[in-house]
Amino acid sequence: MSKKVTIKEIYGVIKSSLNGEERDYTQGSIPMAVFLLAIPMILELSLESVFAVVDMFFVGKLGQNAIATVGLTESVITIIYSVAIGLSTGATAVVSRRIGEKNPEAASHAGAQSLVLAFWANLIMSFLGMYFAPEILQLMGANEEVVREGAIFTRIMMGGSLAIVLLFLINGIFRGAGNAAMAMKSLWIASLINIVLCPIFIHFFGLMGAAIATVVGRTSGVLYQLWHLFYGKHAIKLKSKHFAVDFSILKSLVSIATPATIQFIIASGSWLVLARLVAQTGGTEASAGYQIAIRNVVFFILPAWGLSNAAATLVGQNLGAKEIHRAEKSVYLCVKYNAIFMSFVTLLFTLFPDPIIGVFTQDPNVSKYAIESLRIIGFGYVFYGIGMVMVQSLNGAGDSATPTWINLVCFWFFQIPLAYFLAVYLNMKTTGVFIAIPVAETSIALVAWYFFKRGKWKLVQV
Repeated sequence: MSKKVTIKEIYGVIKSSLNGEERDYTQGSIPMAVFLLAIPMILELSLESVFAVVDMFFVGKLGQNAIATVGLTESVITIIYSVAIGLSTGATAVVSRRIGEKNPEAASHAGAQSLVLAFWANLIMSFLGMYFAPEILQLMGANEEVVREGAIFTRIMMGGSLAIVLLFLINGIFRGAGNAAMAMKSLWIASLINIVLCPIFIHFFGLMGAAIATVVGRTSGVLYQLWHLFYGKHAIKLKSKHFAVDFSILKSLVSIATPATIQFIIASGSWLVLARLVAQTGGTEASAGYQIAIRNVVFFILPAWGLSNAAATLVGQNLGAKEIHRAEKSVYLCVKYNAIFMSFVTLLFTLFPDPIIGVFTQDPNVSKYAIESLRIIGFGYVFYGIGMVMVQSLNGAGDSATPTWINLVCFWFFQIPLAYFLAVYLNMKTTGVFIAIPVAETSIALVAWYFFKRGKWKLVQV
């Protein structure tokens, strides 16, 4: 009987987490709180990664120029992801703190102000991306043929970047309120629409169709989010009065979002340099192989981000409720779970890269680079998981400046010089670039752990 009861209870918890029932995460079982938040967050981010994998799967049928175009464009769009994640970090930190203080009205006001901030922040980026699409591909090392075939893809993706920003931001608002299931559902809608439209649009419009399908899918997810923000029955409910400019709230959001954005720009910028270095030392085939590998890396990393985001929400809400010990204990539990999950991914990537890469390309030259990079990068996965939780916990507390400095030092002063040294000076070429990735990510995990243990994040006011 006890086994039946346990299974029934587990089923009830999973159902509760996916239904989006809003709970007070400042009391009760911490493992249960992590579980309730992490399940929809993991599914949410797994589905976000489906965008990348689906595009690469169908685009892979169009040849290596198309693969290189998508990969290089996505490398540049990581800058927009950085802005989106930065704004989302600010929204999650402020909203979760207000929810922890039992003030949903103030949380709603902060959410609305973050939307205003996001719109203006994205306007210039979107325009520049559309106008300079060919030059962006050239800057990333694409040859003339790739630029000629792929500029339209880059232009459409950059033009639809507001959907990326809002999708991340609004999900950050819902996560801060403890409603991770709503964030998950919006990604379900966006991903499923993209999966259905991608092969159809590629059939009729080629590479351009992949971009259209992705933008349409993401926009659909955003419309679903907005409907629930304005008309849903949730703790966060936006009204017109919440959009009146409030400089004190905007200042608080900017103070967290700016270093958080810089933090992720630093990280994504380093990935751009590595992608450029791979193309420079290995050519189009190496670039295509590396991009396929990175899509798989992202696919398996994003679920770990789900646990990391759960830690950020728990830190923010518990700091708001003055439950500092509970916030700290939540983080260590998330670290444990993430390390266990990522150890299995390490085994998968190091032992079975061939069948994974075989799903995306049959080109032996492209596959060679993809398999090598996947295997090497996979060695650092446990440390990736630990570092994610540490960094997101600091961000959730509103201390986004510390991870920014960590990223600057570990990526730009360590990873990039190491990659150049191995690839160029030791003539290891692309292998040297691949080795630099897990080495740098391990250093980030260790440094972030040190700063978290120091405990200054407990004193941050937002």
